[in-house]
Amino acid sequence: MRRVAIVAPVDALRESLVRIAEAGCVEVDLVGDGGPDVRGPAATRLQRLRAESAHPALSEAAPDLDALEREGRTELLAGEAQLEERLGSAVRHGAVAALAGWCPETMVGATAARIAGAGGALVPLRAPRGVDPPTLLTGADTASPAYAARPVRRSLTPLVSTYGTVPYADLDPSMPAGIVYVVMFGLMFGDAGHGLLLVAIALLLRAGRPRRAAALRPLWPFVAGAGLAATLAGAAYGEFFGPTGVLPVLWLEPLEEPMRLLAAAVGLGAVLLAVAYAAGIVNRWREGGPVAALYATSGIAGATLYLGLAVVAGYVWLGQAAYAVVGAAIAAVGLVLAGVGLYTTTSGGPGGAVQTGIQLFDAVVRIGSNVVSFARLAAFGLTHAALGAIVWDGTTALAGRGPVGVAAALLVFLTGNALAFALEALVAGVQALRLEFYELFSRLFEGEGRPFRPWHLPVQHLTGPTADATPPAAMEAVGPGPAREEEA
Repeated sequence: MRRVAIVAPVDALRESLVRIAEAGCVEVDLVGDGGPDVRGPAATRLQRLRAESAHPALSEAAPDLDALEREGRTELLAGEAQLEERLGSAVRHGAVAALAGWCPETMVGATAARIAGAGGALVPLRAPRGVDPPTLLTGADTASPAYAARPVRRSLTPLVSTYGTVPYADLDPSMPAGIVYVVMFGLMFGDAGHGLLLVAIALLLRAGRPRRAAALRPLWPFVAGAGLAATLAGAAYGEFFGPTGVLPVLWLEPLEEPMRLLAAAVGLGAVLLAVAYAAGIVNRWREGGPVAALYATSGIAGATLYLGLAVVAGYVWLGQAAYAVVGAAIAAVGLVLAGVGLYTTTSGGPGGAVQTGIQLFDAVVRIGSNVVSFARLAAFGLTHAALGAIVWDGTTALAGRGPVGVAAALLVFLTGNALAFALEALVAGVQALRLEFYELFSRLFEGEGRPFRPWHLPVQHLTGPTADATPPAAMEAVGPGPAREEEA
């Protein structure tokens, strides 16, 4: 993200801003609270109409505001009101006006070329000290066509943005977080038949069907990924609409080997936590340097404590005393580092020491509970398999009782699978989200950033009485006046 200034002659600023709005890749700074009143003619007319347009737009040329009011063109009045707000936020020096803002580094050149035709310029600036730039994730969905993200990245970004805005200095976790989510979902929703149904639903969303779900269309790659993961897990379990025998068991049968499935789930969780700690170290380093990374419980200190406890767990598993000694020593180093970092955040003294001790105890317990929490991957996978087995047993029991039994068996099979699909899809989706947010994201992020909000409005080309052939007077109507004149 690059700090920029929009600089133009006063009489060319409107056209430059119209082109900025059409490009939709610059976030323009506005006058903050306590600034001068920038309500202009368009905003006043819009207020008189007592209407707000849900889809503001701008006209390429300065319009006749009276004609817009008579015609009830609230969308253009709303767009002009936004334009007036930005014109009023400009600083002027003689015949030149300027506004500051943010623009993605990759879009600076194209945006500068766009406004150069209007007589304006986009000037790169140094970022202000102590101010973090706004965050634009790689797959973020914005109104501007300039950010037409790849469909896969675009479908995974809401998983992160729902949790919060990633700080600008941190890693973009959208793609790995999406992959981890669909893997965990697949383990809990492991049935090849149900997974293929999800893939079919994803294809329907891609085609814009049903129309009521058109807003969900960008999520189709995410749904397809979850369906594919469930299909692969179902193939590993030998599940196809339950234990129908259609597929061979490639790995294990959940109901026959629950402990093996449980161990695999906890092992996967341990690996994911280690990766989360690694990402947390990078984030703490980028946020506050090596000191912040060293002492943070989500940084090197926390990772060292986690490693020590993992080695101690190796002693419990293998029974070799050397693991206990080495693990305890590593965990002690992690506790000391974390304790130093936590103590510096307290008021000091005995009270600070007690607070630090409680926080360290919580950190140890939290690590253990977080690892064990991944056992739900196996638990809900077993639940799905059990529901499938119940439906299949009922189906086979009825199928051998003549034509009526066959019809009843078909009804049980279809109804049972529909209920199992709906219930387990909801449960697996919620549980995967819970593991992602509480166990993993809590180690990646310690703060929250500010989302990048580019100013984007569609531009209309007006003809007839609505268009105004006279030079725009908006700058004089909403200009900052002598009190806002500064060196641009």
